Amino acid sequence: MTKYLISFPAEALVLTEEEYPIVSADSHAMIEEAKAAGVYVFGGGIDESVVPVLVSADGAVASETYPGSRVTGGFLVLELPTREDAVAWAAKVATACHCAQELREFGYDPAS
Repeated sequence: MTKYLISFPAEALVLTEEEYPIVSADSHAMIEEAKAAGVYVFGGGIDESVVPVLVSADGAVASETYPGSRVTGGFLVLELPTREDAVAWAAKVATACHCAQELREFGYDPAS
């Protein structure tokens, strides 16, 4: 099976104060559905209060990232048999989160 990244940038999640608890409940229910289906690998949101850093091979830490690099928002990794299944799950995530989702496929690596 293939692993898929379903994600959205922080700025895509535009909710009213009243919508936050609804989206939270809906997204947690969708995650429970993915777990029950046996397709859930990992998910979460990027903590934007923690500044990203760039770590070199020698362990040096720089307070910068690659130019143009910006990761925000939330993501979900699912392991699914087909891309059609991934599109269907991305639609479920979009419904739960009230925003469109980006879908990416991880390349196969037999060592991971």
